[in-house]
Amino acid sequence: MNRRKSSAAAPKRYALILAAGKGKRMKSNLAKVLHPLCGRPLLLHVLNTLQAREFQKKFVVVGHQSARIRELISGDDIEFIEQNQQLGTGHAVRTASAQLKGLSGSLLLLYGDTPLIQSSTLERLMRARERNNAELALITASIENPSGYGRVIRTPEQAILRIVEEKDATPEERRIQEVNPGIYCFDLRSLLSGLSRLSSKNAAGEYYLTDLVEIFTRAGKKVITLPVETAREVMGINSRVELADAELFLRARINQKWMANGVTILDPATVLIDDTVEIKRDSVIYPGVLLEGATRIGSRCIIRSYCHIQDSILDSDVVVDHASVVRHSRVGKHSRIGPFAHLRQNSIIGEHARIGNFVETKAARVDTGSKASHLTYLGDAEVGKRVNIGAGTITCNYDGKRKNKTVIEDDVFIGSNTQLVAPVTIHKGSYVAAGSSVTEDVPPHSLAIARSRQVVKEGWVREKNKNANHKDQGATSERSSKK
Repeated sequence: MNRRKSSAAAPKRYALILAAGKGKRMKSNLAKVLHPLCGRPLLLHVLNTLQAREFQKKFVVVGHQSARIRELISGDDIEFIEQNQQLGTGHAVRTASAQLKGLSGSLLLLYGDTPLIQSSTLERLMRARERNNAELALITASIENPSGYGRVIRTPEQAILRIVEEKDATPEERRIQEVNPGIYCFDLRSLLSGLSRLSSKNAAGEYYLTDLVEIFTRAGKKVITLPVETAREVMGINSRVELADAELFLRARINQKWMANGVTILDPATVLIDDTVEIKRDSVIYPGVLLEGATRIGSRCIIRSYCHIQDSILDSDVVVDHASVVRHSRVGKHSRIGPFAHLRQNSIIGEHARIGNFVETKAARVDTGSKASHLTYLGDAEVGKRVNIGAGTITCNYDGKRKNKTVIEDDVFIGSNTQLVAPVTIHKGSYVAAGSSVTEDVPPHSLAIARSRQVVKEGWVREKNKNANHKDQGATSERSSKK
């Protein structure tokens, strides 16, 4: 009887993210890792990348604005380590040594400001260390302008020898274009034994984690490198210029992803889609569109130029016409919004509805088949099915102290230039005459007229003109007599 050989147990893996620094070159009151990139803070991009891989635990070293970082990323699988003094990367890892002591396996170590790193690259790095039984595997990249990065020093046989930080490098070493982006995979036990040998005798007076490369190689331990083809993927964000550069790169990647998934983007260079947005296939995005936050776009939607949609849900077959704004709202199937419409927070638009030109809604529920086609404000309103709201209608929802609700039931017709003074209810099947100011409830199937009676004075204009002519003639005669 043949027995199937059991596969080797998967190696234990841990992740350590360094996120304690202030980021002086950002010139900001906000910690660097909290700066947003395509809808997420930098640190969240890194953590989301790690979600695609299995780790026994993730450790995050925090320092500057640690309370805000803890609030942002708290979770069962994250353990925080406080670094009160920032004395270099080696010091940051030393700070974590108490939590790492006694663990074995692989430790993936990276910075919280490397948001473009891809999960597949990290997997390749960890596998390279594990398959080669190396004490350390690190990513390297070749860039035209290596300023600010540690240079990779190799032997004549191209084996890695050490990493020299720019402050300590000679002019010849500074010309080297292969750099260390700071993404490592360590054998945990080797890392912990090597930390005690780090020294701060360098130009910065800091403990460099990169010194472990030379410490390991001198001790005969195995150190390997993983060069990456796209250097930008592994670069850290240290300035506003680099943040903007990363934004362009990531937005292009996001747009390419959605086009590959069946979304038409007519001009990708002008369309900005956050990393948090979801879009279903066969939707069409026109130039100049901005999609932000937790926005969800259904199938076969059309978003025309210069629309801004934030934290909103569009069901399938919705059209959002030119220059419309939709925030914190939901739009049902086969409905049409705009052009120049503004859906503010907590607006819920039903199926087959119409919110047209220069219509604004706020905390309004508009049910199936209803329409407000132009020049209307619906605030704190509940609109039933098959309601027609004429141009210039206003729900007067604020009495100076509190917001009040307007209820318009099914099959109501609201004439143009109507003011509905809340709290008020227009019951089912009623008509409100154009130009009315409605302050009382309207019973079902009734006609409400709330305006002054029209008065017509026949011949009034001729009489007015006749009187004006008499006055002009009198004035002329008076001027002539004075002469």
